[in-house]
Amino acid sequence: RIMRPDDANIAGNVHGGTILKMIEEAGAIISTRHCNSQAGEPCVAALARVERTDFLSPMCIGEVANVSAEITYTSRHSVEVQVNVMSENILTGAKKVTNKATLWYVPLSLKNVNKVLEVPPIQYERKEQEDEGKKRYEEQKLDRLETKQRNGDVILPVINPEPHTVGYSQSSLIHLVGPSDCTLLGFVHGGVTMKLMDEVAGIVAARHCKTNIVTASVDAINFHEKIKKGCVITVSGRMTFTSNKSMEIEVFVDADPFVDEPRERYRAVSAFFTYVSLSKEGKPLPVPQLLTETEDEKRRFEEGKGRYLQTKAKRQAQMQQAAQ
Repeated sequence: RIMRPDDANIAGNVHGGTILKMIEEAGAIISTRHCNSQAGEPCVAALARVERTDFLSPMCIGEVANVSAEITYTSRHSVEVQVNVMSENILTGAKKVTNKATLWYVPLSLKNVNKVLEVPPIQYERKEQEDEGKKRYEEQKLDRLETKQRNGDVILPVINPEPHTVGYSQSSLIHLVGPSDCTLLGFVHGGVTMKLMDEVAGIVAARHCKTNIVTASVDAINFHEKIKKGCVITVSGRMTFTSNKSMEIEVFVDADPFVDEPRERYRAVSAFFTYVSLSKEGKPLPVPQLLTETEDEKRRFEEGKGRYLQTKAKRQAQMQQAAQ
């Protein structure tokens, strides 16, 4: 579809959340189709996880986004979907790849939202493809368990914070989940949640830099629990790390169920977003150094630095392999 002004920021760059929402819609369609391809109980595919996603090139107002999806692995109860996003300048015909993403879905019964159904297997061209897919499946399963164990943090308001501190830029958004946000089963589309998360992360980045900012990448997004229609969700974001030209922002989503079932607030989704600061000409700008004040902030900064260095090393290794 064509990118319109309400898809973009004030500089004309399409919001990362808008692209993430389109990616998730494509993944949901193809995985739901596949899970209903054989006779059996009807189901809807629910998003469980999005692997690290890099925004390779910015997309602008007036360009056409072409989103394509392919199922690359199936386990007994999950589907791996690879999604590619290409932008096209319809005036010149120029095309470029802007995003590549890997998503994991699980099929939930239309009759019972808590029942996970079995996934029809796919046919692999080579045995190696199945082995590689199984390895990715085991890795993401382990990472999801580790992530869920560290989800007790909350963001508290700070009175009169100093510029460039964590408290100065931290932000929250409160949203009532309505019917238009939900699947046929009455829980929130993963793409809707990711769009709100990117919006909050963008506010945090803009407050810190006071410049135009764009999404550079998103680390793995883990969907720990479903969010039902009628819940009030709080999307919170805080700066965790800054390098010379990038910012890492932790974002998590907490849900308050108000309808049908009395339950305490719970952590539903968590992820790390990376943003870069741009000039009016679209050139990278230096990022103000994050000022850490508490021991927890210093610990999170060092953890973010570790993720940054790890990603940088992987990127350099990939560049070296491509050059050989």
